[in-house]
Amino acid sequence: MRLIHLLLIFVISSILFAGNGRIHPSIKLINEAKKNTKAITPKDLKKLIDDEADVIMLDIREILERSEGQIYAEDYYEMTRGDLEFYIMTKIKDTDALVVTYCRGGTKGVLAAQTLKDLGYKNVRYLEGGLRAWANAGYPIETGIGVTHLSIEED
Repeated sequence: MRLIHLLLIFVISSILFAGNGRIHPSIKLINEAKKNTKAITPKDLKKLIDDEADVIMLDIREILERSEGQIYAEDYYEMTRGDLEFYIMTKIKDTDALVVTYCRGGTKGVLAAQTLKDLGYKNVRYLEGGLRAWANAGYPIETGIGVTHLSIEED
């Protein structure tokens, strides 16, 4: 059992650290993006959507991930993270608009928010925790078969 714990610690530290005790470059990028951009909680985003505020939702998940459903908003765009820099300015021309990026768990969403900021967008947020946090908060997800809600049953 002790050997398993040691092995687990080694594997996790190998993922998080890249030699000489440095933080893995991707973790460093994510942490820097979190410092430079602003998050929005699912609760605050839900209020904006319910109040019909001018908010543009930008789903940056991969195409296959989109089958999980989407957060409904009047202004909504889909664009993979890899295509963002190449196509965003043709889709969202107003650099002052409130744009909320999201992905499945929040990681790509924060990187996308940083990219938008670097491209001159001034009012960008990333959905903290992504679609997963939205669903866990009990908010609706639009799917091809209708609106779904995550229901957590208690014993």
